Amino acid sequence: MQKNVEKMSLNYSPNFYIKKRSISKVKYLIFHYTGMKSENAAIRKLTNKNSKVSCHYFIKRNGEIVKMVPDLYIAWHAGISSWKKDKFLNSKSIGVEVSNPGHKHGYKHFNTKQVKSIIKLSKTLKKKYKIKKENILGHSDIAPLRKKDPGEKFPWKILYKKKLCQWHNISERNCKKFRKIKLDNKINFYKLLFKFGYKFTNNSSDKIKILKNFQRRFRPELISSVIDKECDAILKSLI
Repeated sequence: MQKNVEKMSLNYSPNFYIKKRSISKVKYLIFHYTGMKSENAAIRKLTNKNSKVSCHYFIKRNGEIVKMVPDLYIAWHAGISSWKKDKFLNSKSIGVEVSNPGHKHGYKHFNTKQVKSIIKLSKTLKKKYKIKKENILGHSDIAPLRKKDPGEKFPWKILYKKKLCQWHNISERNCKKFRKIKLDNKINFYKLLFKFGYKFTNNSSDKIKILKNFQRRFRPELISSVIDKECDAILKSLI
């Protein structure tokens, strides 16, 4: 790896709970993008006590990893969140912010240096805290009604190849074959989606938000409000 990817600097945030948690409490690794025009502005926000937000690690555009909150303190990155039966995931997770302007400011691809640092950091934390690969998630997974990050350009498929997250096993040929063929049984699809981990809701517009975030994560080529047979096949392979 390049030298700047190996480097880790310190820039501590005051935004965390002062009581330490035990190692056994760390169950999730959550990825975010900063969603701000300027990288420096994002760092200032995450280290400003008035912002009430923080993360454990920040990955800069040059691949440098900045440690902001020690692992065993609870950082304020997830907000109102849930996955399966767990709620308010701050207490159970490590949060990683990756520098990217996000959907509102000209969403960019995560560059090679960032991807290398994402992989390196994920491997280290997964091993250290025995985090299951199905518990390496995005902010849009645990807060799908509020968030889109880290978005459809995040390298989930690359992480999967490194055994660092979940991905489906549907072939590219079958994906294209099933794409845009509408699914009749929407009720069963949502039952499986909620069983998989996403927040339960009966609200129709909220269901569409969750569907789009599922697609953003597992079918980034096409994000739509339509449940097609490709989405159904992908979900069933994950379950």
